[in-house]
Amino acid sequence: MTLLLHLADFNERRWADGFAAALPGRKVVTRADSYDPDEVEYIFIWKPKPDAFEGLHKLKAILSLGAGVDALLRNPSRPRDVPIARFMDEDLTQRMSDYVVSQVTMHQRLLTRFKRDQAKKQWRQLYPAPAWDATVGIMGLGALGLDAARHLKVFGYKLRGWSRTAKDVEGVEVFTGPEQFETFLAGTDILVNLLPLTAETQGILNYDTFSKLKRGGIDNEGPVVINAARGGHQKEADIVRALGDGTLKAASLDVFEVEPLPQESPLWEMDNVYITPHIAAASSERTGVAYFSKVIKDHESGLPLPNVIDFSRGY
Repeated sequence: MTLLLHLADFNERRWADGFAAALPGRKVVTRADSYDPDEVEYIFIWKPKPDAFEGLHKLKAILSLGAGVDALLRNPSRPRDVPIARFMDEDLTQRMSDYVVSQVTMHQRLLTRFKRDQAKKQWRQLYPAPAWDATVGIMGLGALGLDAARHLKVFGYKLRGWSRTAKDVEGVEVFTGPEQFETFLAGTDILVNLLPLTAETQGILNYDTFSKLKRGGIDNEGPVVINAARGGHQKEADIVRALGDGTLKAASLDVFEVEPLPQESPLWEMDNVYITPHIAAASSERTGVAYFSKVIKDHESGLPLPNVIDFSRGY
């Protein structure tokens, strides 16, 4: 068995050393190594090149370092009959919840307003409303969305969620499908996007969506959007417009249509935007190696792959 590492933006050699230690008796190679493509049974991948799968005729599984797999599904060289198992463990989930909680509480505590006052050296004592006065709407109630809701519930936020399929989540008012989307938005002060990127969700964070969010919510200011899912979910020109005309009060963006975010993007200069460089839930080397080493061992022993992508749904 050979495991091939194809990791853009990561130190493949360091990851390979970790896998080699965790998988004794198996061959672990990087793109820079010499290897026989016909011996590669597993590929561990992040941001695949267009030709990433060429010559890999004996693949048993594609192991995705990221929770999102939209780039993999679009890859022209991907063998259509090989299953994709995505990374999903407590470490990654906790990191995403950390990000969501930090951004939600920041906006609920009016830090955008205080940041502006600081820039003007202005002392204005405004007292933010408590968490239970704010309604957080989470788009996407998969593992990440459910864990974020669990963490936010501790603070006392009113929670609602929107999902493709009906779900019963304690402490969360759940809305389902396109027919309930506008109702979901109408009661939401802080919109958190954790959806998978599919043809149906592409560009869902647009001006029309923003205009249907709750008005006069947090301290009588406009609503907020937080996107930690995929850049393809948002239309950045619409975000700029909405932030400029007051349709949105503020935004926290960890992902972008083009990454890195181009220097000429007006988002860089807006004082009501919080930009992070796609780091909300970065996978750690330690947990990634441990997780997928176990996946490979289990699969070799005949157990099914976990967190396998449903190609018909796109996630």
